[in-house]
Amino acid sequence: MDIFEQLILFIISLVANLFSALAGGGAGLLQLPALLFLGLPFGTALATHKVASVFLGLGATARHLKSSSFDWKFSAFILATGLPGVVLGASIILQVDDKISQGLLGLLTLALGLYSWFKPELGQLESSQHRDLPGLVIGGFMLFFIGALNGSLTSGTGLFVTLWLVCWFGLDYKTAVGYTLILVGIFWNGSGAITLGVLGTIQWDWLPALILGSLIGGYLGAHFAIVKGNRLVKRSFEVITILVGVSLIAKAWI
Repeated sequence: MDIFEQLILFIISLVANLFSALAGGGAGLLQLPALLFLGLPFGTALATHKVASVFLGLGATARHLKSSSFDWKFSAFILATGLPGVVLGASIILQVDDKISQGLLGLLTLALGLYSWFKPELGQLESSQHRDLPGLVIGGFMLFFIGALNGSLTSGTGLFVTLWLVCWFGLDYKTAVGYTLILVGIFWNGSGAITLGVLGTIQWDWLPALILGSLIGGYLGAHFAIVKGNRLVKRSFEVITILVGVSLIAKAWI
């Protein structure tokens, strides 16, 4: 890959990860198709994208930890319930045709974006809920399911985590995005990258540009989310979710 192509990768990664850090997911909307367009096979592109996405989490973490307070017990719960699903999903994705699953995921993602759009006050204020045993069991099961989607599919599953944390556990959008970027961005995507790297191939020489774009984009997106507040984060979430949903549906039909 020449310098010009590396520059293209960097710009795509920067833009994709900036909006992903602002909305709480969706970097694969631009980044993964770019890797495929530039000639990587699907499995290699997915593994390479997962590695780069870890650095989105690192960039966002560098900003969020300066101004946010996280419940580390709740963070451990998200990791404990989601990580097994990530490994399971990443273990099976290289062996299945994902056209149907991408189409269904696209429809669900689109529905989530529209649901949030038509609920103006959703996620604007934090109101802790469902932290009792039944609530945690249901919440954990859903996080396991989303983790499996995160390991096996390419776009939008971070958005699922964000909305689930808002709707089920009562977090506001800004706080939910912080949890998603740190826990999903670093740990879920890291586990998926390791699993896919063991079972498949990572395009290591493409990673410098992707990593630099992910770090800078992640930091800038997290900064704008913190400075501008829940209203901008919510609207960004809705726009990215709708675009991801339409993109997945279109890819399923092509």
